[in-house]
Amino acid sequence: MNYKHILVALELSEDSKLLIEKASALAKTFEADVSFVHIDGSHGEIYTELVDICLDDQEPPIKRVAMEQLKQLTSDIDVPLKHFLIGTGDLGDKLPNTIADYGCDLLICGHHHDFWSTIISYSKHLIHNSPIDILVVPLEGQ
Repeated sequence: MNYKHILVALELSEDSKLLIEKASALAKTFEADVSFVHIDGSHGEIYTELVDICLDDQEPPIKRVAMEQLKQLTSDIDVPLKHFLIGTGDLGDKLPNTIADYGCDLLICGHHHDFWSTIISYSKHLIHNSPIDILVVPLEGQ
C-alpha cells in the first residue's frame, strides 16, 4: 500500500511524540502528506466544525493551555504539516467526514495498555468508524 495522506490523532501527552515519529517515518517512505487532528472530548461537542490552525486565524475551540501544548508537538515533526485540525466532541464520530474532506488514507492513533483502557477503549470506537487503514501504536504512558 502506498499512502498519500496520513492523519495522526493526537492527545495532550508526551505519548503523541511517538505517533508523530511514526507518521514522519511513513511520510518519508511513501512521500505522503501528514496532518494532525485533536478532538477535545472533555466538554462534549461545543463546536461542530473542525478548525485548521495551519490555515485559519480564528480562535481555536479549545483552551489556550491545550493549544500551546499542541503547538509544541508541531516542533517534533520533521516533515511538512499539511493540516492541523482542532475540534470538540468525539473523534470517532468526526472521522468519516474528516477523512473524506481531507483525502486521508491512513490513520495513526495510540492505545494505552492500562486498566482503564481495557474497560473504555477509544481505539475500538475509532477502528469501528474509520473507513481507512489504521495503525494503532501501543503507548506506555498514563
